[in-house]
Amino acid sequence: MRLQRHGSKKRPFYFVVVADARAPRDGKFIQKIGTYNPQTVPASIQLDRQKALEWLHKGAQPTDTVRRILSFKGVLYLKHLLRGVKLGLFDDATAMEKFTKWSSEHEVQVKRRQDDNRKSRNTGRRDQAPVRRVEKKPEENTNTEG
Repeated sequence: MRLQRHGSKKRPFYFVVVADARAPRDGKFIQKIGTYNPQTVPASIQLDRQKALEWLHKGAQPTDTVRRILSFKGVLYLKHLLRGVKLGLFDDATAMEKFTKWSSEHEVQVKRRQDDNRKSRNTGRRDQAPVRRVEKKPEENTNTEG
């Protein structure tokens, strides 16, 4: 699992894909499971959790960045909980309850972060005094030769 770069120069946009390790970075891939846009603040991530979880169970190895994206979206936590179910530590209902609780708390944190960012951007603009251009009147020539 890795990122596949798209977008123009100095404006990256990535697809999160499952690819063979021998394939080139932007080359052939097996399946696209999401997108990642680092240009927005905070970075926007669209990810199919179910497909990502299936590939992790099959043994796909994510790169470091993709691992952080999966962790942010809760896929690695869900895998961890399902491993506990498989070992018999708790049942499916408890695992889903824990995941939904984590997911709701996580959404609140992300929303608060977005609001703080919007406020800081808006206050930054208000702190600056508006700049108005004042046109200078052309000076009249007072030199008279006679």
